[in-house]
Amino acid sequence: MKLACQEGLVPGNSLPERLERLAAWGYEGIEFWGGGIKERVAEVQSALRDSPVRASTICAGFRGCLLDADPSQRALAMQDIRELLFVAGDVGAVGLIVVPIFGAPRIPDLSPLATPEQLERDLLLKLLEDLLQTAEKAGAHILLEPLNRYETHFLRRLEQAVSLCDALPHPHLKLMADFFHMSIEEADIPAALRAAGNHLAHVHLADSNRLLPGQGHTDFRSGFAALRAMGYTGYMALECGIAGNPLVELPKAAAYLRAQMAVG
Repeated sequence: MKLACQEGLVPGNSLPERLERLAAWGYEGIEFWGGGIKERVAEVQSALRDSPVRASTICAGFRGCLLDADPSQRALAMQDIRELLFVAGDVGAVGLIVVPIFGAPRIPDLSPLATPEQLERDLLLKLLEDLLQTAEKAGAHILLEPLNRYETHFLRRLEQAVSLCDALPHPHLKLMADFFHMSIEEADIPAALRAAGNHLAHVHLADSNRLLPGQGHTDFRSGFAALRAMGYTGYMALECGIAGNPLVELPKAAAYLRAQMAVG
């Protein structure tokens, strides 16, 4: 398992400075926000070339919504996702994190023919068929991210993402797990991770209060033990707030996480 951190959490006047700090603190990857990354590809490639830190992932940042009732919003999301998949491939990232929809359904309820959720699932699978062709060409993965009930109605538990991967078997369709969202939605985090199996290709780290690991009460030790037993060797990226000075707290978080990984 490799520790990573979102770029925006790291103080610094330049990407090389932020990468230098991450390396010194023991982080092996950096996750980029998708918004504006297309215009930064040369900068990112140049900075990574001189750093031991690798690009772990690109986190969303696309416009529109895959499950919007408005075709123009779906088309906008498809266009941006295609471009970001190629960016992910260009910078050597595992893939692009994709949240299909935030908030409530935007598709009308057609019961008894179909509920919004049934229509959304069918629509998403159809759109993913198209996007996976791009993912394969780009050499990057689509990483489906379940959120919690306060942020989305559609994809909230790992088993739901697994179901989508099973319905559309493709080597470039994977899921990611976020410890914060799982702390709300999963009854048993280690069991949910084990059930995800080889569909799991990325992890987000945040404590129960959405702050840095170690600043809340999440049991990371048991989750990491499950990941280790599964043979998971991918990135685990910080996506959270920071209580305190990042220059102090980010290295402390890395030490805390490595201690949790080493136990059991």
